[in-house]
Amino acid sequence: MIKKTIRYRFGEKLRSIRERKGLTLKEVSEMVSVSESLISQIERNKVSPSMDTLLAIADSLGIDFEFLFKDYKRNRQVEIVRAGEGDCIVQPGVTFHQLSMMTEPDAEHSIEAFLLEVSPGSEKGDLVYGHAGKELGILLEGEGELVYGTSVYQLHAGDSISFSSDNPHILRNMGKKTLKAIWIISPPRKLFLKQGG
Repeated sequence: MIKKTIRYRFGEKLRSIRERKGLTLKEVSEMVSVSESLISQIERNKVSPSMDTLLAIADSLGIDFEFLFKDYKRNRQVEIVRAGEGDCIVQPGVTFHQLSMMTEPDAEHSIEAFLLEVSPGSEKGDLVYGHAGKELGILLEGEGELVYGTSVYQLHAGDSISFSSDNPHILRNMGKKTLKAIWIISPPRKLFLKQGG
């Protein structure tokens, strides 16, 4: 028989608060409508309660859910792309240098970033199709213009721009030297993942 390891241990917290409040196992079991034996096993980390049972016990003891789960907050992953180690995608007149990408299960809060280089007279984007999401760009060097639907915005070094990307748009280099910009997209288009796979 394989013994199941309990990853999430709430027993000590529950027992400590129950005792501080002067409540017996029987009193808590009656409030939660489960057996006294089950409450005892949960407090001794012998069994893992269902979410409904755990929340019912916490509610009966007046425990804040944030306090109950604070030890188990998922550590967020830190993504680092070291200088010179990022992937690079070269297209006619446009080069994308990979920067860090933050992906979450909820794509709404994910971002993709890259260093964009656009040669003089070149452009990136599409005036026919947009895509879902938001974009933010910071012009580092050069001069450009963003054609956004039927509007045109002039951009110079130091300018930043943000917009909803569901409208067709194009970034053009209008100067005589390479346009360089930091570009951030949310949710990610996963440009470098597509390149790799």
